[in-house]
Amino acid sequence: MSHSEHWRFTQIFTLQSKAMKLSEVTLEHHYADMGEAFGTPIAPTPFRHPKVIDTNPSVLQLLGIDPNEKSDPAWAELGCGARLFKGSRPFAMKYTGHQFGVYNPDLGDGRALLLGEIESEGRRWELHLKGAGKTPYSRFGDGRAVLRSTIREYLASEALYGLGIPSTRALCIVGSDEPVTREKIETGAMLIRVAESHVRFGHFEYLFYTKQLEALQELIGVICRRFIPGTEGMAVGEQAEALLRFTTRRSAELVAAWQSVGFAHGVLNTDNMSIIGDTFDYGPYAFLDDYDPTFICNHSDHTGRYAFEQQPGVVLWNLNALAHALSAFVGVDALRECLEQFQPVVSEAYAQRMRAKLGLEKEEDGDQALCSELLKLLQHGQADYSLFFRALAHYRGERPASALHELLKPTHHSALDQWLEHYDRRLTRETNNSRERNLAMLSVNPKYILRNYLAQKVIEAAEDGDYHPLRTLRQLLQSPFAEHPEREVWASAPPESGKRIPLSCSS
Repeated sequence: MSHSEHWRFTQIFTLQSKAMKLSEVTLEHHYADMGEAFGTPIAPTPFRHPKVIDTNPSVLQLLGIDPNEKSDPAWAELGCGARLFKGSRPFAMKYTGHQFGVYNPDLGDGRALLLGEIESEGRRWELHLKGAGKTPYSRFGDGRAVLRSTIREYLASEALYGLGIPSTRALCIVGSDEPVTREKIETGAMLIRVAESHVRFGHFEYLFYTKQLEALQELIGVICRRFIPGTEGMAVGEQAEALLRFTTRRSAELVAAWQSVGFAHGVLNTDNMSIIGDTFDYGPYAFLDDYDPTFICNHSDHTGRYAFEQQPGVVLWNLNALAHALSAFVGVDALRECLEQFQPVVSEAYAQRMRAKLGLEKEEDGDQALCSELLKLLQHGQADYSLFFRALAHYRGERPASALHELLKPTHHSALDQWLEHYDRRLTRETNNSRERNLAMLSVNPKYILRNYLAQKVIEAAEDGDYHPLRTLRQLLQSPFAEHPEREVWASAPPESGKRIPLSCSS
């Protein structure tokens, strides 16, 4: 064994030896300790006959839990609230928010509970149980989640994470035979969501609109201390301004990342926006199949407010709502200055990501036009967004460019050839060779994405009691840039029937 191999073996052994057993996990409850202004302690309503659908080894490792513990039968009870982790004090968080642009004062954790927090490698992670039953904020809901929507969130959070985009994670899914009525009768399920913070824009809106300014000041301080270095000891106005700058930048970088991979969130209400810039609350989301910037994935979105191309503008609208909630401590001019950074950050972050997708290391003035021309070509040629960029990552100037031609309608092959001539000339001004460029492009253009027809395929198998497709797809989404030649079928274009699957907010 070489010195480097011995060092790596020692490091792996050390990490594994430090990992906790499931029985050793103990949660803290900093958020619940903040008091009644922030929510309500309440016990979950467990399933009578829970069954483990899947446990995520990657998230176990993130939390400092031995990944081998994924097979512990205790997950069935822990994942549905029948048993609590040591130290857990389940807590329903109270918030409000703007839904489709209209303020709704009656929101909150209506079907989810904050179980507590766990420390790992110097970071604090919150565990949140979704589908745990009624809370004081359930309104007319049943407090449950169904297997279909739970699988969709489980996979989507891992898909975004695998693409290197900030997201909540998912620890495990527990199913049941308990009937739950949505568009039809389905079976109930629960998911343990993991995030560094579950605080939403709507938390700040709630405290502002109910005039609980001391509690609002406390929440601002808590977020600043945890996530914004150098704000300790600042006056509340300075902290609030720092918070808005931080969240604006994080949100701008996040939406730029979504646009670059073709991800449509579907319901960007302020209560679905994370204060730390994670992708949050997966519902009627979709990854683009054929490139269509006007794509609407939520069939309840009759006006196209949350269409794919509208996402940057909606995120900025939501940031304005957050700024209004902070106006108790910050002047209008300072709030405006904070928000003015949004567009430059979005533009630069998106440009960087798209240059990487095109294999361009240098920045030139004409790059934006080159990218825009390609996107128009993909739209009019009805090309699959992800498949085209993956094929482009293999392109080495060949003529005819058959692998790219076959992804567009024949009527647009000539236009593609013209674009490729411009692209080839641009590549001559790069310093890396074609092999280096291809490898770099393959590392940012995924082969595997979470297409809705794949999610539906996995859901139907799970509803029949077969969880193997779910686990296979989860593993592929966690390493979406690898070839996985034995799994080629999961990288295929969808059939026409698999495109534009209608999705509701219960998805």
